Amino acid sequence: MNIVSKDVNYAVEITGNGDPLVLLHGFTGNRDTWKFLIPLLSDRYTLIMVDIIGHGMSATPADHRRYELENVAEDIKYILDVLHFPKAHILGYSMGGRLGLGFACLYPEYVDTLILESASPGLLTEEEREIRRGNDRKLAERILANGMEAFVDQWENIPLFESQKRLSAKTRSAIREQRLANDPAGLSNSLLGMGTGSQASYWEQLQTLDFPVLLVTGELDHKFCRIADSMKKKLKRAEWKIINDAGHAIHVEVGEKFGKIISEFLKRNRRRN
Repeated sequence: MNIVSKDVNYAVEITGNGDPLVLLHGFTGNRDTWKFLIPLLSDRYTLIMVDIIGHGMSATPADHRRYELENVAEDIKYILDVLHFPKAHILGYSMGGRLGLGFACLYPEYVDTLILESASPGLLTEEEREIRRGNDRKLAERILANGMEAFVDQWENIPLFESQKRLSAKTRSAIREQRLANDPAGLSNSLLGMGTGSQASYWEQLQTLDFPVLLVTGELDHKFCRIADSMKKKLKRAEWKIINDAGHAIHVEVGEKFGKIISEFLKRNRRRN
C-alpha cells in the first residue's frame, strides 16, 4: 500500500497478525530485505515493512533536507497513526537502525521494544560530523556523476561488507540487484539528509529510554561491536547479542539465526494487555 506523509509517498507492505513490528532497512536496501522474516514472525506479529524515503518504491524528493532523520521519524509516526497502531516494536538495520533509534528518542511513547542491528546513535563531536558530512557529500556527488552501477561496484567492496563475499553467488546477485534498483538521486539525497554526518547525536538520550532494547552485532564487525558495548552501558534495559563469524549485515549472512534471536526477544517482551 501507499501512505502519503507531508507530500512524500511511502511504499509500505503489511502482512501478518498481532502486535505491530516496524522493519527499517539499511542504506541501498528496500522493504524486501525483511521478506525472510514473514514465515518466522507473521503468525504472531503484524509486519510493517517500509521503503525508507529515497529507496525502493518510495518517493525521492529533490530537496535533501526532506530526508533529515527527524523528518523521516515523523513520517514513521504518521504511518503508525494512519494504521491505528499507538505503539509498535521497532527493528532497524544500520541506517534503518539509526532511524529507529531516532524515532524511539523522539517518540518513545510509540515504542514497545527497540531492536538495533549494527546501528549507531551518531557521532559524538561536531568535528567528527563535519568530516563525515564531507565524505558523504563526495559519495553523493559520485553517485550522480558516475551512475548506479559504478557506485554499487564500489559499495559492495567496502571493508564493512567484506564478510558478505563468503555468501553464495545467488545471494550476492540478489543483494546487488536490490541495490541497483534504487534511484541514484534518492540515494544521493539520503546521504546528504540522513547520513551519519548530518544526524544529530542521540548518545545522551539513550539513558532516557525506558523500554527493552536489543543490540545485535556481528563478531567480525569490530567497529559496531565497540559502539554496542558503549550503548549498552548507557541504556537502562538493554541486551547485547554478538553473532559469531558474522559481519555487519547479520540478517543476510545468518538469517535463520538472526530471525530466531528476534523471535525470542519479542516473545520475552511480549506486550501484556
